[in-house]
Amino acid sequence: MARTPDNEQGLMAAGIIQNNNGNIESDQDSISTHSRTSYELNYNSEEEEEKQRLINQVLTLQKTLDDLSHRVDTVKEENFKLRSENQVLGQYIENLMAASNVFQMTNK
Repeated sequence: MARTPDNEQGLMAAGIIQNNNGNIESDQDSISTHSRTSYELNYNSEEEEEKQRLINQVLTLQKTLDDLSHRVDTVKEENFKLRSENQVLGQYIENLMAASNVFQMTNK
């Protein structure tokens, strides 16, 4: 078979190659290896995308947890301040009531 560029491309597409000695060989092993390599690259690419997606999700969840922890700390501090303020106001009201005649107990 004469070797022409068009002919050569058609044979290569069909998995047939001509070696350096001019003999025609099947390229099934090469195709199989190429397909396997392509599959592995595709699989590895999908696996890497999945890993990256999971890493991003973990980082987002960690940030959310950190934000919530800070919010809990802020609310605890605010709660403590309000409780202290409430105690002071309660004592102030008790002192006003004790000093006022309106709230004194009457003897009947």
